[in-house]
Amino acid sequence: MEGKNQTWMDYFVIKGITDLPELQTPIFLLVLLIYITILGGNATILLLICLNPHLHTPMYHFLSNLSALDICYTTVTMHSVLISYASGDKRVSFSGCIAQMYFYVSFLCCEFMLLTAMSYDRYVAICNPLRYATIMNSRACLLLMGACWVLGFAEVVPAIFIIYNIYCFRSNEVNHFFCDLLAVMKLFCSRASVMEHLIYIESVFIGFIPFSLTIMSYGYIIQTITRINSNRGKRKAFYTCSSHLTVVSLLYVTIFCMYMRPTSSFTLDSDKLFSLLYTTLTPLLNPLIYSLKNKDVKAAVTHLLKRNKIISM
Repeated sequence: MEGKNQTWMDYFVIKGITDLPELQTPIFLLVLLIYITILGGNATILLLICLNPHLHTPMYHFLSNLSALDICYTTVTMHSVLISYASGDKRVSFSGCIAQMYFYVSFLCCEFMLLTAMSYDRYVAICNPLRYATIMNSRACLLLMGACWVLGFAEVVPAIFIIYNIYCFRSNEVNHFFCDLLAVMKLFCSRASVMEHLIYIESVFIGFIPFSLTIMSYGYIIQTITRINSNRGKRKAFYTCSSHLTVVSLLYVTIFCMYMRPTSSFTLDSDKLFSLLYTTLTPLLNPLIYSLKNKDVKAAVTHLLKRNKIISM
């Protein structure tokens, strides 16, 4: 199905991470190990928050949503990699490719929105501690989390609508390990420039505005912390934000490096490894960051282990 003026595609062929036969098994095992680790780590965070009443606070409700999103968008990409390597069939239907693209980008957008909401939560906790319980009540938390999911899924609709109505592709071979938006755009016979402009416009709403709001929140947080007289109080305030700030920095650096540049500068063969990195790094490290840098989570783990030990005895 190669040619300069191909029309409607019944299916795409996903090339995968590499074509080298000797690397197929090691890559499959590596991806499987990473996927199991991501599922285990984030599922543990979800379980701890559900089982421990002390973690039923706004901050941990947001964290549970973050873990759920990490599981979702990793599953969207990793499951296709594992299935293709296990079965040897690298084909995916046109509708299946569009669906994978839509859900992956939507979950990623939700994560941007959610991290912004979490930065607002930290702002209220540090800058307005006496009013925290009033401002971040159950209704406000539900509205914020609901807005993150709705906006995340709605934001991607225009781009997906355009792609779904494109009937001319140069090839049906996607040089990637999943139906990545930028990889599929390389196959367009037309509308590539329209899509590139749309991506930059949506990047403002998906990336720049949430990033600006996050920076604004931390600007106020830092300003408030500098006014704290005791060094102990300053350390405690910084410690409260450290986990979230680490996760935000990790996500924005990897995503901006990948997407905030012209599509003409992409070399997909080299970018596949970077894509694998940003697809797995954040969901892989999030549970570790929040467990190592959070006393409440470590206390919940200790409590759960002790309770299980008592039950087993």
